[in-house]
Order: sequence, then C-alpha cells, then structure tokens
Amino acid sequence: MAATETLTCATCELHAEAVFRVEGMDCTEEVVILERRLKPLAGLEAVSADLIGQRLHVKYDAAKLTTAAIVDAAGQTGMRMWLEHEEPAIGGTDIAWRWRLIVGCAAAMGAGLVSSAAGRAPEAAACFIAASVAGGIFPARRAVAAIRSRTLDINTLMVVAVAGALVLGEWLEAAGVVLLFAVAQWLEIRTMERARQAIRALLDLSPREALVRGGGLERRVPVDEIRIGDEILVRPGDKVPLDGRVVSGHGDVNESPLTGESLPADKAPGDEVFAGTINGRGALDVRVTRLARDTRLARITHLVETARANRAPVQSFVDRFARIYTPAVLVLAVGVAVIPSLAGAVDPAAWFYRALVLLVISCPCALVISTPVSIVSALSAAARNGVLVKGGAYLERLAAVRVVAFDKTGTLTKGELRVTDVFPLGATRADELLRYAAAVESCSEHPLARAIVAYARDTGITVSPVTRFASVPGMGAEGDVATARVVIGNERLLQARAIDLPADVADITRARDHGKSVVLVAVNGVLAGGVALADRPRDTAREAIGLLREQGMRWVVMLTGDHERTAARVAAELDLDEHHPQLLPEQKHTLVGALRRRHGAVLMVGDGINDAPALAAADVGIAMGAAGSDAALETADVALMSDELLRLPYAVRLARATLRNVRMNVAISLALKAAFLVMAVTGTATLWMAVLADTGASVIVVGNALRLLRAR
Repeated sequence: MAATETLTCATCELHAEAVFRVEGMDCTEEVVILERRLKPLAGLEAVSADLIGQRLHVKYDAAKLTTAAIVDAAGQTGMRMWLEHEEPAIGGTDIAWRWRLIVGCAAAMGAGLVSSAAGRAPEAAACFIAASVAGGIFPARRAVAAIRSRTLDINTLMVVAVAGALVLGEWLEAAGVVLLFAVAQWLEIRTMERARQAIRALLDLSPREALVRGGGLERRVPVDEIRIGDEILVRPGDKVPLDGRVVSGHGDVNESPLTGESLPADKAPGDEVFAGTINGRGALDVRVTRLARDTRLARITHLVETARANRAPVQSFVDRFARIYTPAVLVLAVGVAVIPSLAGAVDPAAWFYRALVLLVISCPCALVISTPVSIVSALSAAARNGVLVKGGAYLERLAAVRVVAFDKTGTLTKGELRVTDVFPLGATRADELLRYAAAVESCSEHPLARAIVAYARDTGITVSPVTRFASVPGMGAEGDVATARVVIGNERLLQARAIDLPADVADITRARDHGKSVVLVAVNGVLAGGVALADRPRDTAREAIGLLREQGMRWVVMLTGDHERTAARVAAELDLDEHHPQLLPEQKHTLVGALRRRHGAVLMVGDGINDAPALAAADVGIAMGAAGSDAALETADVALMSDELLRLPYAVRLARATLRNVRMNVAISLALKAAFLVMAVTGTATLWMAVLADTGASVIVVGNALRLLRAR
C-alpha cells in the first residue's frame, strides 16, 4: 500500500488525453462557451481547441472523469461532440437542420407578407411571429448555453435584438432579421466547411488499405493492421500506402504530394518510397519499414495540425482587441438606449431600436476569425507544395526577414563530388589515366573514389579488375591493374612511395586555385596525371538567390566549414554578398547573431543537423531535404520536403502573401464595424443591415483566406 501511495501522481491518479470532433464549433465565441462549460468538471486538466479543424484536445484524470461525461457536458452547449476515432452520433447534421428551419421560416414569412397585403393584420402578425420562432430556434439554443457560461455571443445578441423588435411591434422586421441571420449563418458554416474540406483534402493523401502479399495470396488489409516487414504490392497508378523499401520492380514515383517535386523519381530495388506518393507505370513490391502512425506523411500531417495552435503575433493582437471591443460596444449600446430617454427624448423607442442594432454589430466574430483561417489556409497550401511550416508565428517571422544565410554543402551545393577535369601527363592518354584511376577506386568506399568510378562509367570506360588492392587511410589507395602498379591519392602518398612530383603542373595548380580537389595518379612509379573534382552548386541555386533578392532580401551570406578557396569559388559563382569559410558549428551560431545586429531578422538555411546551432539562433531556421532527414523535420521552424531551392522563395512569397491577406481581412472587418457603428448611432442602420455587416463580413474574410490555398 505504501509503495502504491508513493507512485500516485500529486496532480491526478491517471493521466489521459483525448481528441474530440465538435460539430457546431464554428466561431471563437463557441470555443469560449465550450471551454467554460467543461473547465468546472472534476478531473479536467487542460482544454485546447482547433477551430478550423473542429477538434478539441482534452487532458484529464481518467480516474475522476470519463470521455462520456465530457461529451454529455459539451452537449449542454448545443454542440455535438464525439471521439475523433469514433463515428459521430446518429442524427441529422447541424447544417441540415438549419436548412430545414430556414425553409420553414421563409414559408411563414411569405405567408405573413401575403396576409399583410390582403389586409389581415392579425394573421400576418401570427405568421411573422411563427417565422421568428422557426428561424430563432438555433440562436435561442446557443444563447441559453452562452448565458449559462456567463458569455454574450452573437446568438445572445440576436435573440435580444429580435425580442426587442417584437416588443416594439416590428413584426416584419423581427421575422426578416431572423431569416437573414439564419441564411447568413448557414452560408458562413458552409463556407467554413468548404475550407475544412479543402484543407483535409490537401493533407489526407494516404490510402486506407494496402494490397498485402503472403502465402502466395494477395489480400486487401487496412493500413492500421499492417506491421513492419510485411510485403505490399503497389500497382501502376496507385498511391503508396506506407513507407517502405522497394524489394523488386522498377517504376517512376510521383513524390510531389510529399515533396512538391514536379519530376517523378525513379525507384528500383533498395530505394525508399513514402506513403502518399503516386506510383507510375511499373508495379513495385515494397517491404514496409514504418507503421501507419509513424510514416513521414503522418508526421507531417500531425505537425501541420499542431501548427494551427502556434499563434502568430498578429492573431494574438486581434484576440486582445476583440476582448476590449465587445464590452465597449455593449456599454455604448446601453448608453444609446438609456441616456436619451433620461434626457427626455421625444421618441425613446427609436433610441432603443438603435441600441438593438448596436448589439448585433458588437459581435467581433469576423474580426477574430480573419487571422486563423488565413494562417491555416497558408499552412496547408505550403504543406501541399512541399514546405512544412511549424506555425503561424514562423510565417509572420518569415515575412519579415531581410537577410538569408546559407550553409554550403548539401544546401547551396549538391553535396556530391563530381569529376570536372582529367589532366594526363607525358604520353598517358586521358581515357587511359581514367581507366587506371577507376580500377583502383572501384574497391574503395571514399566519396572521391565513388565519384571517379561513376564518371568513368558515364564516359563509357570499362572498369578493369584490380588485384593486391590496399587502402591507405588519409592518403589514398593502390593496386595492380593488369601488369601496372597504380598509386592514387595525395602528395603525401606519392612521397611515401618515392614517386617524384613535378615542381609545378599548371593545370593542377589552376584547379586547386579554383577550389577543386585534385587526386594524383602514378603508374609504375611515374606520375601519370591528376583528376580534379568539385562539389557543384545546385542547378537552381543562382535562380533561387535571384528570386530572393527580388523579394527584398538585402544580404545573402554563405557560412561553411570548407576551406577558403572552395568557399570563394562557390560564392563567386552564385554572386553572394559575403562568405565565411572554415567555421565550426558554434562559430556559425555566433555569426548568425552578428548578422542580425547588422542587417535585421535572419533566415538560416541548412541541413538541420550540422547546422542546428545556427538554425536555432536565426529568427527562422529552414531545413533542406526533410524527406531524408528526420532530425530536420523535428528541429527546424520550416522544412523543405525536397532539395529544391526554388521552394525557398516560394515560402517567403507565401509568408508575405499571408500577412497581406490577414491585414486585408482585419481591415475589412474593422471598416465594416466602424461604418455600421456610426450608422447605428445616427439611426441610418437597420437590424437587417447589421446582420449583413456581421455574418456577411465572416463569409468575405473566409472566402478571401481560401485564396491562399491556390498560392504558387
């Protein structure tokens, strides 16, 4: 018993977490109502809402609270909630019932207009009241839930406004406002649902089933039931269901859903394939290497979902403003209703009506939703185009950067050495020199050796067999090719073998001056020539840097651990403003801080592993090629899912477009509110117009934000 007591958590007895889907959570005010209803529950620890995804993440003590109790409490707010992995409760959807009530409200209002035209006032009034009741059922339910939670939302304000209109005898006005409000809310919910469907479509790329081979049979199995080591068949045109490695077959796989790369990647036995990518013409047998929940696509989707909760500073500002705005307008509405009457106004009812209009205008829903819907649209568009952004805060920072610092190897360059020149000496021919070099290097695993062998094969040279091969660490290798003894490596190896070196070979000296690595080749104790190799800049590096300059980057810098001559060559080829060679990781970190002090916000682009200190020190860290680096995916603020540098200017362009979109949405919301506040106080705005100003603005800002989904 004592041992049990020592293991009991001081906070709760049994930690648990659950994710719920919430139907009807379409505005921040509904989030507030839901949170206030749930927080008093015994055992509840934390609640966080994803408005765009209609999800609620709940942490609770499972010994004191059940998911069923949480769902029941949410139901008291008028919203339906269920665990994300379960099917929703049986019953008509919120939007379907809303449409039925809208039809009933419109029919009753039409009957009222016919009765009014026929001079039957009592019947007309009854029809208008019936229309008000039919159209007001949903707002009334939500209003009751809001009042229980000590909150005033748009539904509460609308119910008060319509009740006030009925008290004033404005039957037609009350019915018309209810109908208009119901239609506007239905349109707003439909627009939000379209946004959610578009975002889900961008991320829901992986198939639900896979064709598993075993025992000579093929059977379709849900991906959640497949285990590591199982063999699956991916037919031509099918999506790859799980991460794995090709066992047999050849095909061209379209990886654009994951990496944004436009060209398909050739896949052969031994190559990796990723869930969500699309197989081309050949069938592939794939051995599964990751479970469904651990695939790279699943992790990306999870990170995008998590990013929704990472608020941009502009979003926090809007939320703070909304908390001040609504109470201020409510106080103004009370003042408009009461002060003129106390001052002896001729028509107190007219001022009371103006106060009702102000109540409707006081809801800041369009203003509050203007930022998150833009941010989430941009995050989803970026993920679809191979750019993973960890949250709105990084989008806003990315829009502000004016200096970019690059790592060299693997970022600006391909990180792959290529043969650039072959320098034969004396009577040795170039092809003969390359044949000797490739033969010896074919037994070595050194990057220089692999590059020389690949170049020889590409030029049609047959790689001869080698005997008595010996590797000399740090210097090179040697072996017998036919009857010749071949030594290949640096000057130290040749000196150790007593091979004379010419004082000056112009071609070799020139290659070294240009930052290239030169491998010397000796045959039968005589220097036969050299092979120059270099790590070439990426094909799109210069274009990407040019686009970044066009987007306002004032300074482009390269930070590298390579020696001066190599760094200078790459910097000159790419027309960089500045380069710093022979840097250790901590020195890169220090230089990023110095760049910020000199030029402002810094964007650091690296491989996400060796450059981790510099990525962390920058205002925004971007990791290249995250499809091949798990560390990059976890640590960077932004990850390019392929090694395509042109994704970088796209990311900056999208960030700036998002910030413009947010500002436009905020401006639209504030301008409409300000205009109708003035019109309400001066008596020129009606309840009809106020409803249009509120819910119409929400539809406008959501539609404007959805444009970011098409950003390229």
